[in-house]
Amino acid sequence: MVNISNEAKEELIKLMNSCGGSEEYVRVGVKSGGCSGLSYKLDFDSKILSSDKVFKSNGITLLVDESSYLYIVGTTLTFSGGLNGKGFSFNNPNAARTCGCGESFAI
Repeated sequence: MVNISNEAKEELIKLMNSCGGSEEYVRVGVKSGGCSGLSYKLDFDSKILSSDKVFKSNGITLLVDESSYLYIVGTTLTFSGGLNGKGFSFNNPNAARTCGCGESFAI
């Protein structure tokens, strides 16, 4: 399961509405790259693929592809705004180390 904090939910809803409401789902994934070896992907999508794991958290439907699932199971998506805010971040209990910016990790 992947979880969404209240702050992340509010920001995701704002962003989805600014896209005209055509995107129904939030797609979360992992790709090779970043200074720690793996980096997070976050996007909107309008369709569920047969290989997707589907979760509902805090009223948001999340899609996770099978290859990313093992890397991010148990992760919480958060959002921090304000003067020192850095936007969306992932609190991943599976990460052995993360980079300073929090956008990449290693298992």
